[in-house]
Amino acid sequence: MSQVWWCGFLLVLFDLLLGSALWCGLPLLQTSCCSGLTGVWLLSAVRGAALWFFLSSLSEGQTPPILRRLLLLSCLLPPVMESGRMLTYSLDEPYPGPSMNLSALLLSSVSSLLACALWETVLCGQQKQQSLDSRRLLTRMLKFFREDTCLLLAAVTSLILAVVCEALIPLYQGNVIDILRGDELHSTFHFVVGKLAVAVIGSAMFSGLRGGAFKLALARLNKRLKHLLFHSLLQQEVRFFEENKPGHLSSRLHSDVDRMGRTVALNANAMLRSSVKSCLMVALMFTLSVKLTVLTCIEAPLLALMQNKYYLISKELKEQMQECQAHARDATLQTLTGIQTVRSFNAEKGEIKRYSAALDQIHVIKRRMGINRAVFLLVRRLVSLLLNILMLVQASSLILSGQLTIGSLVSFLLYQKPLSRSLRELMFSFGDTMSTTGVISKVCGYLDRCPKWVKEGDLAPDQLEGRVLFQNVSFTYSAAAEDNLALKSVSFELKPGKMTALVGPSGSGKTSCVSLLTRMYDPQEGQILLDGEPLHHYQHKYLHQKVAVVSQNPTLFSASLLYNIMYGLNHSSTEIMKYTAKKIHADSILQQLEEEEDIERQGGDVGDCAGKLSDGQKQSIAIIRALVRDPKILILDEATSKLDVNAQHVVLKDIVSRGLTLLVVAHQLKTVEEADHIIFIEKGQVVEEGTHQQLMAKGGRYHRLKEELFN
Repeated sequence: MSQVWWCGFLLVLFDLLLGSALWCGLPLLQTSCCSGLTGVWLLSAVRGAALWFFLSSLSEGQTPPILRRLLLLSCLLPPVMESGRMLTYSLDEPYPGPSMNLSALLLSSVSSLLACALWETVLCGQQKQQSLDSRRLLTRMLKFFREDTCLLLAAVTSLILAVVCEALIPLYQGNVIDILRGDELHSTFHFVVGKLAVAVIGSAMFSGLRGGAFKLALARLNKRLKHLLFHSLLQQEVRFFEENKPGHLSSRLHSDVDRMGRTVALNANAMLRSSVKSCLMVALMFTLSVKLTVLTCIEAPLLALMQNKYYLISKELKEQMQECQAHARDATLQTLTGIQTVRSFNAEKGEIKRYSAALDQIHVIKRRMGINRAVFLLVRRLVSLLLNILMLVQASSLILSGQLTIGSLVSFLLYQKPLSRSLRELMFSFGDTMSTTGVISKVCGYLDRCPKWVKEGDLAPDQLEGRVLFQNVSFTYSAAAEDNLALKSVSFELKPGKMTALVGPSGSGKTSCVSLLTRMYDPQEGQILLDGEPLHHYQHKYLHQKVAVVSQNPTLFSASLLYNIMYGLNHSSTEIMKYTAKKIHADSILQQLEEEEDIERQGGDVGDCAGKLSDGQKQSIAIIRALVRDPKILILDEATSKLDVNAQHVVLKDIVSRGLTLLVVAHQLKTVEEADHIIFIEKGQVVEEGTHQQLMAKGGRYHRLKEELFN
């Protein structure tokens, strides 16, 4: 970086020497080929070419962007200033020609160097990469509107027509005032009033069409984005949902998508409207008074500098606000979801304290945002007030000299406030859009995220035997903790038509085996074969139709029994559900199914998290839900622990009679004793396996822990 500034310093020195020589030859240049302002522009072109050659040789062809900007600014500043100086002269005061003062050249070079230094170090020194990322994100965001191209074209057309009509209203109002100030009513009075009425009606009509079209496009965009994001989230691996809390994901899906769509769409609307409106109003203001317009336009760059600094701070504060609000939502969700745990441990005060701490963080950030905004508004209004006073002083002198009429001044004043408002709206919309790039980045990050698991295959055979083989399977839940393996080279076989019991102390790896068999995770080493094929070769839908799991605490949704039993199925017969409930002696479930037989009515729901059902009823529903899918492999993870002894016996007898590949994770002695094969797993390794009689006769770990584990 120091080399760049050293090259810039040498460039300024060379510019001063070259500019002095060319400036001294300007009178000769003006008399020979050009005159006045044309000579200044030609001089700047020659100066720019020479500086570019010097800069290329100095940097060996690798010219840094900051030096190119310095060169361009240094060369353009004198002719642009001279052009502005010429515009301030009226017809009564002819333009005297360019000044020959060499101090102007020195001021131009030094000002250019200081401006580039200020821009690079203060305004955008650390924002270059962020600006590139912001432009990339905003460009991608606008691509989401591609399906609404026709709607947006209609909205833009209506916007332009509305702005044109709105910009003509002050001009026609000034014309009406000038006509009314005359001694006699002018013959064109009614014509001017008619044009004013047409402009007012057109502005109102096209503004309504523009607003409606943009609102409709925004609604369609939000629908598409939420659908895409929800679809992307559902494709992620289970580990992703363990690393990202549900509250954060829900916030991204709803509030962040709404905000990014609303911000980009409405701000794009506002920026386009303000840009067109500002250009039209400035053009019309130039026709009324050049001097007043130049004085008015000084306000824009000053406000732009303040606005840029203000929104850099606001962007950081808004990102902090998003994180704090997500934490507050997550804390609320956890507390309300686990209200029974909170109540049983008498932790209400602790939860209130935790939520209050989250609210305090939000309050602190809001206070900082309020102070930042108050200071910005104060400085902005002081600058606007000072410039308005200067403009009024200049307007009084123009009226006294006859260069400006009262009607023109009224029109100019009517343009000034909307122009200032449009410029502020333009800068606000731009800053607000840039401050939303953090939200857009997070949402797009979820949209672009590729699931970190092996993609599903296309295998879906008509006949499936149901033979499962674990071959040297090693697995860990955290990639960062590879030494802490949940399973270590585990190998065993599940045979069709046989009941296999997986037993062992808590934390031994039983649940890990179940999770791998259902492809919630993929093993780091080894493989799991189903009928000789790895699990990931099968279609996802097919695999989970053939492999069913009934857990100890099944998840049920706040809906009817029919909905919970048919969950994930395209169709199923009510008679099959009733028959299955009857076979496992789930009398209460059978009765409710008969009440819900009218599919149109769908019965009453089971409550939030099935709160209206007992634990035994929940397990009965989960068993019925698994059996109606006619699976080839059934996993019972303590699935009958909440049923009474007789019900457990009936359920297992019915399941065994179906000839399934049955894997039972159980802590109850009676269930394990009835298994055809028992696998004892401890510390992630298979320690013993065999029948109950074989393991008892062996006198190993199964025998020694029998009393502790099963009685």
